[in-house]
This record gives sequence, C-alpha cells and structure tokens, in this order.
Amino acid sequence: MTDQTTNGADVAETAAIEQQFVIQKIYLKDVSFESPQTPEVFVAEEWSPEVNVQVANNARPLGEGVYETALTITATASQNNETIYLAEVQYAGIFTVVGFDDVSIQQVLGAYCPNLIQPYIRETISDLVMKGGFPQMVLQPINFDQLYAQHAQEQSVSAVTTRPQ
Repeated sequence: MTDQTTNGADVAETAAIEQQFVIQKIYLKDVSFESPQTPEVFVAEEWSPEVNVQVANNARPLGEGVYETALTITATASQNNETIYLAEVQYAGIFTVVGFDDVSIQQVLGAYCPNLIQPYIRETISDLVMKGGFPQMVLQPINFDQLYAQHAQEQSVSAVTTRPQ
C-alpha cells in the first residue's frame, strides 16, 4: 500500500515538474505616432481632447510549446472632430508554455501574457505622447483576466446560439 501512495505522489510531482512557463523575450514589434494638427494645435487656446483607447491581443503558435502573444494599444486624441494625435504600439512576447491543458494555455496566452507585456506598452505610449509635445498620457491598468473571462463567456454564448437545433 505504501508503494502505491509513493508512486501516486511521484506521478503528481512529475506532472507538476512537466508544467513550464518561460518568458523567452519581450520586444517592441511596431510603433507609430502621428500628429496631423501640429503646430497649430499647440497655439490653440483650449486643450480638451477626447481620448479613445483601443486594445487588441493576438496569440499564435511558433513551435512545439512556444507561442507569441502580441498586444496592441491604439490611443487617439481628437478635438472638434479632428485627430490631434494617434499613437499605436504593439509589443509582443515569446513564451514557452508546456504541460498545460488547452484551456489553461489559452488563458495564459490571453490573460497572463498580456498582463506581463502591459507595463512596457504603457511606458512606450506615454513616452510617444510626451515626445510629440502633448501632456503626459497615463493609461489605466487593464484587467486582462476579466477581459479574457468576458471573451470566453461571449464565445460560449455564441456557440450555444449558433448550434443547430
């Protein structure tokens, strides 16, 4: 009986050791900044732009257990229906994710990895806007766990509603 318990513990221990998450690289993939209303916008009397922030996340396999997750944030400031500036940054990471089930891998790539990339992209957006001569833009933290859960729920609802009757 003792041998079976030990073997069971060994199996659980081996399974835990086989799970692996490694950050191989985080890198700037694409960056763009446009300010079509300069220099006139700098002499305008009032500065009260409307800022729109869009977030996109994409993951793809690169090889056995190796994935790229790319996070894109586009910040557009406009005033009087004219674009003041547009800053778009895409950061990506290469991650090794081994020993997890498919659902867990999707959650790691869709929520955990973007959380790791977010500080880099926030700093780059802020720097671009300031270097463009505009007031500092501080992007609020994004809860990728919540966004992933919301997306997964929408996918399951969509699958149920499109299922043949």
